[in-house]
Formats: sequence, C-alpha cells, structure tokens
Amino acid sequence: MHPLQLEESPSWLESMFTSEIGLAVFFGICILEGAMLLRFMPSELVVPAALALIGSTISQAIAIVVLAVVGTTIGQFCLFCLVRRGGRDYVLQKRWFPITESKLDRFDGWFDRWGALAVPVSNTMLFVRGLLTVPAGLSEMDGRSFVVLSAAGSLSFQTILASLYLFGGHLLA
Repeated sequence: MHPLQLEESPSWLESMFTSEIGLAVFFGICILEGAMLLRFMPSELVVPAALALIGSTISQAIAIVVLAVVGTTIGQFCLFCLVRRGGRDYVLQKRWFPITESKLDRFDGWFDRWGALAVPVSNTMLFVRGLLTVPAGLSEMDGRSFVVLSAAGSLSFQTILASLYLFGGHLLA
C-alpha cells in the first residue's frame, strides 16, 4: 500500500474507482470539475484521490494526469461556451455558479490586466482554478486559443498534484 493511500474511503467510492469503469468515472468527475459543477470534492483532491484509489504506478499516474487534463479542459470549454452564449448576468443568476458578482469583478480585472496569459496561470493556482473561464468567455478570445491555454494550465496543475502525491509518499515511506 502506498503511504498516502486512503485507509477509510467509502466502500461504494472505492469499488467504483477500482472497477473496470474507474477511469471513466474519474474522467466524468474531471469534466464536472472543469465546468465548476463539482461540489462534493475540492479540485485539489481529484487527482490525489484517483492515484490513491486507482493506482499510483508511473503509467497509471500518467494516464490519470492525461484524463484529468482532457476532462477538465472539456468542462472548462463547455463553461466558456455557455458564458459566451448566455453572458455574464446569465451565469451569475445560476445557483450552480459558485462566485459572487464582486469576486467575478475581481477576476475580470485580472483578465483585463493579464489577458490570455491569465487563463493558464489561473488554472495552475489553488482556489482560483478555472475562474478566469468566465472573463475569457466574455472576451474576444477564440475557442481554440482558450482550449490550448486551459489545457496548458491544467497540465501544470495536475502534474504538480500528482508529483506531490507520488514524491510525498516516497518521502513518508
């Protein structure tokens, strides 16, 4: 057992992740996380939980990071398109959207100041991950650029999380 392996995870969750559909379940969770719809688990725990429940060999870790990047990028692109189509007020009126107008104003300012660079940087940062998707969707940024920038930031974030999990476990061993 890996030193950072979950000892007391719910049996239904463990059985879902360790079954043959475990990676598909994980991929779906990543899409929800990217679209800012994941309420039952902080985004900072998604990859470490998958490593703990699915496996943490190098090949499994690479597969988990790749699935996380693709899934979160799909989720963020869906949110980007929704914002582009519905607008700022539409998103702020939705109960599932976790941000107040004042916080969104702050993220708009970041996007205005830093431009497209704000997307990958924010996707790498804890707690603000993905929040610049809304200002990006309201901007003139094209969808392809957003996908590339979002994926780059997600790759950085997920790789850091996986590395901390894997190397942290070796330090504790």
